[in-house]
Amino acid sequence: MKILLLAFFVLTGTFVNGQITPEIYSWKQNTTGVTGYNGIPADVQQVFYSANYAYVKCTGIPSYTIGPWAMNPNTPTNQNWVFKIARFPVPDPTPSVAGNGQIGVLINGVVLFNGGDAMSYNNLNIWHRLAQYFESVSFDTSGGHPSPQRSYHYHINMKKLYSPDSAAHSPILGYMFDGYPLYGPYGYSTVNGTGGIRRMKTGFVKRNITTRTTLPDGTVLPSNQWGPAVSAQYPLGCFTEDYEPAVSNFDLDSHNGRFCVTPEYPSGTYAYFITIDTQGNPEYPYIIGSTYYGEVVPGNTPPGGHVTIT
Repeated sequence: MKILLLAFFVLTGTFVNGQITPEIYSWKQNTTGVTGYNGIPADVQQVFYSANYAYVKCTGIPSYTIGPWAMNPNTPTNQNWVFKIARFPVPDPTPSVAGNGQIGVLINGVVLFNGGDAMSYNNLNIWHRLAQYFESVSFDTSGGHPSPQRSYHYHINMKKLYSPDSAAHSPILGYMFDGYPLYGPYGYSTVNGTGGIRRMKTGFVKRNITTRTTLPDGTVLPSNQWGPAVSAQYPLGCFTEDYEPAVSNFDLDSHNGRFCVTPEYPSGTYAYFITIDTQGNPEYPYIIGSTYYGEVVPGNTPPGGHVTIT
């Protein structure tokens, strides 16, 4: 299989959008040796590609300032990531769960986590905690923090990577591990690319509940599986199960995406979108729903992240 280094084409002037497609050219490559946190080489180090995959080598550290992380004893380290991104992603008829740990990678090599904090109420694996509520005190000014494995990551909108513009389609911010692109919060009003620009509306709403005795699908729980009553300590929206599918006034599906025209994909693509509210605050499910839309490429998710370039 022929493997090509993107930097060669950029430096020699043979970069052609018709041949070098977005999953290859969208990455923020470090060509000047810039360093980030603790002197670690920043952003994406190299991009290789074959007929079917793009390979992204990165440290997981951005070039912008990160930290401090209040009440978090962890500090980021060079993760030496190598990710494999499908160039021709396909839908998955039996969607895979977007589990704990890295589920996608940003254009600067920083990884994405799902909206949860990997914990649940009373450790019952029923009422799943959302990081935006339970861990946000440890987020830095960009919205990220390091994991116990010392991987810097985001659960929500990454404020320093880009500047949201409500008058323009958001840029590609990264790729999920099923190969589909992740955009910022603004897209075309219609899926065919017409009608102006607007904020993409989540496909979820908060449930109308004061007690946590049932699940969003209507399942009635026995009392030993109840969650805490809605209160100041546990407000509505702090658990995944506090949300249910919207029935109207939404743009995105349960994966937090839609099939649509974008600037980089004029013929259309499935695309995920960052979700924020009218004030710019993170809005559930933030980056991705509980499952991917497409078939996940093996080797990227935990305990992987260091694929062999073949």
